[in-house]
Amino acid sequence: MAIELPDLPYARDALAPTISENTLNYHYGKHHQAYVNKLNDMIKDTDFEDASLVAIVKNTAGEKERQGMFNNAAQVWNHTFYWHSMTPKGGGKPSGKIAKAIDESFGSYDKFCEAFKAKGGGQFGSGWAWLVQNEDGSLEVRNTPNAKTPLTDESVTPLLTMDVWEHAYYLDYQNSRPNYMNSFLDKLVNWEFAEQNMS
Repeated sequence: MAIELPDLPYARDALAPTISENTLNYHYGKHHQAYVNKLNDMIKDTDFEDASLVAIVKNTAGEKERQGMFNNAAQVWNHTFYWHSMTPKGGGKPSGKIAKAIDESFGSYDKFCEAFKAKGGGQFGSGWAWLVQNEDGSLEVRNTPNAKTPLTDESVTPLLTMDVWEHAYYLDYQNSRPNYMNSFLDKLVNWEFAEQNMS
């Protein structure tokens, strides 16, 4: 059973002008598709040929001889999660259950934004910024390099992610990761998706 490129949850121009259709044509249509294609090539005729994407990610994590397989599988999963972490007319201060959890964990929404942007901006080179929920219900922000993902950490549940690989924002923001991060939080975050991921 081949791994397939999942459909976007919106049209490719739906996030414009915050993230342009041009960016999604490259980022989703080429980068994400390439990870899918490479992963299918790697799992062919292996024990993972009929495995789910999540099973491949979890069972190749930390395995040096399967690093390439992990990188491509994790990037397929991370990108899919990223697309759902955004929504047209999203962003801004959340309400409801997740707003309460953010206030309890960070002190305020503004302090959460500071922490989230610090993790995203502090990730040297390529990687991801995440909002995760710990087993005790508290929320935490993390960053991971390259393809690494909190999906492999059984002690947390990923709630949302922001891609800080340069190809996620360069066509629209050039080298200004801070402007991209501000726009992500102000105009794109899908708080409904994040809340649905909470336990």
